[in-house]
Amino acid sequence: MPAELNATVTMRYEINHGLLVLQVSPDEEMQPFQAGQYTILGLPGSAPRHHTADPEDPPSDPDKIIKRAYSIASSSLQGRYFEFYVAMVRSGALTPRLFALQTGDRVFLGRKVVGMFTMQEVPEDHDVVLVATGTGLAPYISMLRSRYEFDSGRKTVVVHGSRVSYDLGYRSEVEGLAARYDSFTYLPIIDMPERDPAWKGPTGYVNRFFDDGTVHRALGHEVSPENTSVFLCGNPMMIQSMLRYLDDLGLKKHARRDPGQIFVEEFWKDS
Repeated sequence: MPAELNATVTMRYEINHGLLVLQVSPDEEMQPFQAGQYTILGLPGSAPRHHTADPEDPPSDPDKIIKRAYSIASSSLQGRYFEFYVAMVRSGALTPRLFALQTGDRVFLGRKVVGMFTMQEVPEDHDVVLVATGTGLAPYISMLRSRYEFDSGRKTVVVHGSRVSYDLGYRSEVEGLAARYDSFTYLPIIDMPERDPAWKGPTGYVNRFFDDGTVHRALGHEVSPENTSVFLCGNPMMIQSMLRYLDDLGLKKHARRDPGQIFVEEFWKDS
């Protein structure tokens, strides 16, 4: 393996056959980061692919590191490892290789942690709605693990959509928070109930919870620019649908020079 590999897999846990939680410890001292940020994972083209992945042509340069950005799911308060929530793309270049990793294997880890998808610029008097599909939940897990102020008086709602209930990663952890804090609500939903007949919860897409008033009831008020900040991370179609809905309510995308109430993580982990 190339010398560029600079970190070690210290834990791997498959939520199911297509979802992986991976903890990676860098050789050097960990960089501090803010919950919601991301860094780079990578492996060379010579690294083995998972046995369930689609076949690919041999890479033209087996030593070249295949790199992709991944949101960090671990707490920003601990300095031992980065945790990542990864979905398998069977035809992809990197995720089949990440799924083949075992504890003790070497991996490339970016030396910079970056991103503006954080809570730093959310007004203190705003309630917060965190909307995710699939592995888009990862940055919110980091936020919730990083000294989140559950008792500050702020209402927080996590909306998580997946295909089936066993794709709802971190479900027990987030349910535990909802049971502990009255100010915190967890709203899971699946969109392929025909594949999960045991599921008795809500079905459809995440926007259902806005259309039927569930989010508004959890907050105790309507979503508006005066009182609510909304985070979006996951499937681009979900993001575009939610942007249209929130625009109709008067919310706008946040930018440092033009503050708004919608915070969006644009990149999509598709390989």
